[in-house]
Amino acid sequence: MDIENANKDDRVVRGFGEEWSRFSQACLSDEERGRIFEDYFALFPWDKLPFDSKGADIGCGSGRWAAVVAPRVGHLVCVDASADALEVARHNLEYQQNVEFQIADVGRLPFAEGELDFAYSLGVLHHVPDTEGAIVQISKCLKPGGLFLVYLYYAFDNRPFWFRFLWRFSDLLRQVLCRMPSRLRFLLCDAIAILIYWPLACVAAMLERLGLALEHFPLSYYRDKSFYVMRTDALDRFGTRLEKRYSRRQISAMLESAGFSDVKFSEVAPFWCAIGIRKTKAE
Repeated sequence: MDIENANKDDRVVRGFGEEWSRFSQACLSDEERGRIFEDYFALFPWDKLPFDSKGADIGCGSGRWAAVVAPRVGHLVCVDASADALEVARHNLEYQQNVEFQIADVGRLPFAEGELDFAYSLGVLHHVPDTEGAIVQISKCLKPGGLFLVYLYYAFDNRPFWFRFLWRFSDLLRQVLCRMPSRLRFLLCDAIAILIYWPLACVAAMLERLGLALEHFPLSYYRDKSFYVMRTDALDRFGTRLEKRYSRRQISAMLESAGFSDVKFSEVAPFWCAIGIRKTKAE
């Protein structure tokens, strides 16, 4: 595939357009949005951004994170390959005066070289055909010293073997569900949220109250999340045709190869969140 021309799977783009139209995040409370936002952005050094900074949300979806980022920066460009997703984001961010919207995939980003002070892409680049190429393209858009925050599905490299076995089973289920018609896919993903996510989250919450360790308990991340978040994430996880997973070492290698230095990883869920700094020419 020619990364200069396109880096998207049209079926995946269509699926996420349907997802964000169904789950616009209008039901996500500001308090819960803020808590989840802090999980993803824990590494982000806001004080390192220049005054009136310009950045990009690559694969903005519904704009749920842009709603928190925009008030902290000078100008934010929301980029998504789905026109339907961008329409949802426009509606959700209509009160933000410093946000613009661009329809584009990560192979054809609408930025000049070195135009941005920062960029972030959360839960997106593991759904594109060429993840490494996408990171290279984003790197080119950043100024030397620019910040890039990325979240990629982890390869369970910090989990025991039985955890990886459970994932293999779930992935077989994903490969069946993602090919179903939209209405049936939505219904079955809601069933997964009801029958798997919610019960395991409740058990995890109970174990936490008892003071027991949750490090390797499946879906323990959702123990304090709303059912709306569980429904959204069940569809996100089981409804997409293209999913790739990366180890911490692989992500670090991709970032460094794309010109990022001082790569750091968050040590808490969700895994893996990483941040890098665009190297200067001297480096």
